[in-house]
Amino acid sequence: MTGYHLAQLNVGTLKFPLDDVRMHGFTSMLDTLNEVADNAPGFVWRLVEDGGNDATGIRTSLGDEVLVNMSVWESRDALWDYVYRSGHLDVLRRRAEWFQLPKAPFQVMWWIPAGHIPTVEEAVERLELLREQGPSSIAFGFRDAYLPEEAASARWRPAAAAVKT
Repeated sequence: MTGYHLAQLNVGTLKFPLDDVRMHGFTSMLDTLNEVADNAPGFVWRLVEDGGNDATGIRTSLGDEVLVNMSVWESRDALWDYVYRSGHLDVLRRRAEWFQLPKAPFQVMWWIPAGHIPTVEEAVERLELLREQGPSSIAFGFRDAYLPEEAASARWRPAAAAVKT
């Protein structure tokens, strides 16, 4: 989609500390999954902590036990293909081994101008908006079909959310 890319955030509340042996199945696959994403058609960018290859050390106002994963894609189809038509699906199916069952939406998507790199604060605000108000053109999930033009005409003003590193 010319002019727009799709940003996404998904979060998971850990069942165990990352260095716990019960998390090995998850942590041992991170580099491979990130490499698959980095090389996937339509991939633009993903969040990594300074000096790292992933975002497992980034903490937000959502809590110290919550991991965040954020990326940007050229289109909804490109993100869909990575999530559901790659090795990522195998890990997604095992999510319950490592993460608590979500009680609220754990994933949000929104359209951004091409070239914009979203902040973690922006992403958390979008997730909270989805949780509080349901899907809209500025915060939605895979079940929703909003076009970039709808998001461009919507009025969203980010507030400042705290991020801990």
